[in-house]
Amino acid sequence: MEILFVSHKFPPSVGGMEMQSFKLINGMADYCKVHRIVYEGKGTVWSFFLGLRSSILKMCRDHPDITVIHFNDALLATFCLSHKGYEHLKRTVTLHGLDVVFPNQLYRKYVFPKFDQLDLFIAVSRATADHAITLGLNPDKVVVINNGVDIEPQHSEHHAQPTAELLKKYGIPADRFLLVGVGRPVRRKGFSWFIREVVRKLDPRFFVVLIGPFDNQQTFFERILLLIPGKVREQLMLFLGFGSDAQAIRSLLKDPDFNQSVRHLGRLPAGDKKRLLQASAAFIMPNVHVDGDMEGFGLVCLEAAVEGALVFAADIDGIPDAIRHGKNGFLLPSQNAEAWAAKLNELAADSRLLGGQKQAFRDFTITHYSWDRMVKAYFEAFERLSL
Repeated sequence: MEILFVSHKFPPSVGGMEMQSFKLINGMADYCKVHRIVYEGKGTVWSFFLGLRSSILKMCRDHPDITVIHFNDALLATFCLSHKGYEHLKRTVTLHGLDVVFPNQLYRKYVFPKFDQLDLFIAVSRATADHAITLGLNPDKVVVINNGVDIEPQHSEHHAQPTAELLKKYGIPADRFLLVGVGRPVRRKGFSWFIREVVRKLDPRFFVVLIGPFDNQQTFFERILLLIPGKVREQLMLFLGFGSDAQAIRSLLKDPDFNQSVRHLGRLPAGDKKRLLQASAAFIMPNVHVDGDMEGFGLVCLEAAVEGALVFAADIDGIPDAIRHGKNGFLLPSQNAEAWAAKLNELAADSRLLGGQKQAFRDFTITHYSWDRMVKAYFEAFERLSL
């Protein structure tokens, strides 16, 4: 079997979809002959999209034994729906979450129904699959294959605890229990909700650290976005992955009720982020419901668990596919501040009570969420399709 992979999310760009695409394409070479058309940052992404049809047709001419073409997200598949000339290929696509629930009526009414002409949909979580089926996809064409997590570096890298110098560097009190959250400041991540609704209820020894892209001041682009009508602005922010929660977080960080217990560190070097996760009392992923958006899987939870962090995550969207309650973390009801505070305060009262499970949770994550496991599942799905 020969497979052509097409992706505009690929290194050197950094992100969950880029990593998944990289691991899938490179890992599949162990199972079959692989061809790829990927955007690696050369030229503009628009020129990549506009040249896709001719690139795919050329690849088919040069390699006539290709039988399957896989698009690594629904945006890419949408752009290629009108292509002619390679109808003989089985066409498959990965559904990541937002590409299913994107709140645009034209997309839902005129584009999404046309997906039925594709042959296989691989959803990264059960929640993503259910949303896709609800919107009209044939359930017989939908399978669920969870993403993997990168485990190799942890086997060779020494698990050094953060030094006093590292904590001082980022203004983190050395005598506090760290709660670490990682991700973009988008509303579904629930960071502003957690600060506003949960922090006051926590044991005062906790100190919340947020890590990820963040601007301490409103950017020029944010000011431009504010001039755009509300619904269009929301859709544009979702499409671009823009920080829809950034302004709320900035306001809370200036509030004296929170600024002694919460700090946003912005982007950190990978090594510093790992060391903070390893020394944290817990990793938090307090996602909330946002119309037209969803957490497709929750890869960052797995990354934290592999580092040995104790994961507390909202039981919402695709997160339960990544975190199995009591197996590699704890699932808590979304937007229930009392439940979140109570569970975290148990940890403050006796860190041995919950902290002793870190190694077991890490082992479970490594066993059940390897990239090899994901790639093999994709291959088996492609193989069934080719029968």
